[in-house]
Amino acid sequence: MGRRREPGHPAGMDTQPTTVAASRIHGFLEREPVVWLSTVRPDGGPHLVPIWFWWDGEALLVFSKPGAQKVRNLRAHPSVMLALGDAEDDFDVGLVRGRAELLDAPTSEVLPTAALDKYADRLASIGLGAEEYAATYSQVIRIVPQDFLSWHGRTAPRSVRLAGAATASIDEPRHDGLGPDGEPVTRRPRPSVRPIVEPTRPGQSLRDWLGEPLARGLRGLAGGFGSPMPVGVA
Repeated sequence: MGRRREPGHPAGMDTQPTTVAASRIHGFLEREPVVWLSTVRPDGGPHLVPIWFWWDGEALLVFSKPGAQKVRNLRAHPSVMLALGDAEDDFDVGLVRGRAELLDAPTSEVLPTAALDKYADRLASIGLGAEEYAATYSQVIRIVPQDFLSWHGRTAPRSVRLAGAATASIDEPRHDGLGPDGEPVTRRPRPSVRPIVEPTRPGQSLRDWLGEPLARGLRGLAGGFGSPMPVGVA
């Protein structure tokens, strides 16, 4: 089985992302096994399912049963939302807004060998061979991203660091650099420590403390202690 390029498909997002959100989500698309696909039912209600997918760098390929609810939804409403990532790591998740197209070519003509390799262990665990898989999930859905939306909690999870954003908090200013593992990191400069200086109180003179008249009398008394006693005084 080989992938056949369908003519006339709209171009996807840039293959070289230039924003943190796009860099994060490109990473998710390249390594995550499952994406959550949100579609709209013909009556306007929401529909959400986890699915396998293949990312070719421009669009996602999804292989579905022809009569699945998501296929019926897409015939009426081609707009979709996708979510993928690790919610356990402080909501390390990426969101993709896109537009879906139902291809006329069956899965057997479109399914890349690399997609089979991606899910080889999972297919083997359920006893599903390549030909049976292609025959069962024969409807090809091609989803072209239109917008990448970043999402995570208060900390900066691994995908954010790999994309070059701040490491400790979404509120941190950015200072580019590389950590020991080669990942882009951000370090907030430590504030300089100022020495604590105790306030000094100027010394008080005897005159300031006692007042000028009393101080003068005490100085005279102190001076008299060092004088010789007058003759005839016992």
